[in-house]
Amino acid sequence: MTIDLYTWGTPNGRKVSIMLEEVGLPYSVHSVNIGTDEQFSPEFLAINPNNKIPAIVDPQGPGGQPLSLFESGAILIYLAEKTMSPLLAQDPEQRILTLQWLMFQMGGVGPMFGQANHFLHFKKDMDNPYAKDRYRSEAHRLYGVMDKRLEEVPYLAGQSYSIADIATFPWVARWAWHEIDLKSLKNLSRWFEEISDRPAVIKGMAIS
Repeated sequence: MTIDLYTWGTPNGRKVSIMLEEVGLPYSVHSVNIGTDEQFSPEFLAINPNNKIPAIVDPQGPGGQPLSLFESGAILIYLAEKTMSPLLAQDPEQRILTLQWLMFQMGGVGPMFGQANHFLHFKKDMDNPYAKDRYRSEAHRLYGVMDKRLEEVPYLAGQSYSIADIATFPWVARWAWHEIDLKSLKNLSRWFEEISDRPAVIKGMAIS
């Protein structure tokens, strides 16, 4: 049965469309225009009371019952487990490393890059040098953490592409908004170019 994806063209939204493409599950896209506050509609709030995209409704959830789910990281874990995908390893050590780097994205890359997007791109004409310096510096620090990690291993969680990479890629795709030269980070640049070429990523990034 087809999963309903409620999304918009943001990094968080594109995590889930990439994941659905990677695991090969059929899905229908329902655009939620956050620019016109559609996320506050009663229909969407019934799916996600936190009024954020993305969200999914799986008509064939656990026990064959429908499941509504929000929070992009939780959705990635759910879809990996539903399909028994190697994108979330079963080996305990590798699994926890994957979840560690997923949480790194959820707790660091997403919030800090999001603030950098706001102050350096959407509100770049605002006279707020403190905020701009703060979020630019923290975004650049996180880029450095990823580049160092990717000097040691091919992917964020180790030797294999995983949900940690899927979660992080759409945020790094907006590197130009963060006033950084991605090519100066040779390991992260290599990772980014490789993932950019994946067919599922190309298709998932086009969803809005």
